[in-house]
Amino acid sequence: MTVEKGIFGNIDKNKSVEYFVLKNKSGMEAKVITLGATLVSLTAADKNGKFADVVLGYDDAASYMDNSCYFGCTVGRIANRIKDAKFKLDGREYKLTVNSGKNQLHGGIVGFGRVLWKAEPFAEGNGGQGVLFKYSSPDGEEGYPGNLDVKVTYTLTDDNELKIEYVAVTDKTTVVNLTNHSYFNLAGHNSGRDILSHQLQINSDTITESDSDLIATGKLAKVENTAYDFRKPKALGADIKKLDNGYDINYVLIKKSLAELSFTAKAVEPNSGRVMEIYTTEPGVQLYTGNFLDGIKGKGGAVYNKQTAFCLETQHYADSPNKPEFPSVVLRPGETYRHLTVHKFSVQ
Repeated sequence: MTVEKGIFGNIDKNKSVEYFVLKNKSGMEAKVITLGATLVSLTAADKNGKFADVVLGYDDAASYMDNSCYFGCTVGRIANRIKDAKFKLDGREYKLTVNSGKNQLHGGIVGFGRVLWKAEPFAEGNGGQGVLFKYSSPDGEEGYPGNLDVKVTYTLTDDNELKIEYVAVTDKTTVVNLTNHSYFNLAGHNSGRDILSHQLQINSDTITESDSDLIATGKLAKVENTAYDFRKPKALGADIKKLDNGYDINYVLIKKSLAELSFTAKAVEPNSGRVMEIYTTEPGVQLYTGNFLDGIKGKGGAVYNKQTAFCLETQHYADSPNKPEFPSVVLRPGETYRHLTVHKFSVQ
């Protein structure tokens, strides 16, 4: 089966944004675009076999150029926040673009989510379909050192898995921490329901503590006897009112080895029966409950309000370039950055 492709729209004086639709034998579909190497839709069946699109997004390319919510895009070079938009590397200080107070968020003003990537669709012999995205980030882009060549591959398998794989190499020592910023509502992006009844489990007993600006302090904190405890499945809304504005925190994943592909999280939507399990090679996952969604006009006429979606962003810890005690995000010439995350869908 060939990968369906077409034009999603135009940006920047008629530069075309391509789309690709991946399909598997059970009818699941994933749609990705070259702007931001972005996942714009993902359908999954419920317990009655009815499909719904479970990720938030927009209908047009222009909205993805604005995309202040980072719906579905590839985030880089550094996901999450960097304190004071600067870091030191090998004795030299690098000043980055500022786009969140005095800090940098998700790679800067443009970042990887608002650039055009080159794309090559492919079909696997075992029935899977995919798209390989490529982007070359020039030395100095958003303040980061080194020419960074990045590849992001989306693959949809016949086992109802969406695999996202990241590979990067550099010609100068730099820092890299990539993720996908999809927002999920397993009842359907346009269901009109919040996500507070979703049952969530996270394979973590520790969070990275953050300050009032959501910047990691460098300290770790146990989740036991706190609202952050998802070691056993519980409703996202069970303890959310104990927090100021909802969840927006990095979890330290329990792993046998740092780069092991291991169980990360499981989310269940009780009414539809949809289940999403996540596995990753990354050391952490950021849980975010859409706390700043405020009547965003999405695709198909949907309106996205506060806590109508959640993100589980697999990544290294926030502000890692400034925290030598955290797992390193440094990438040197001759090394290869690799990151694999798998989203597996089923019903119960």
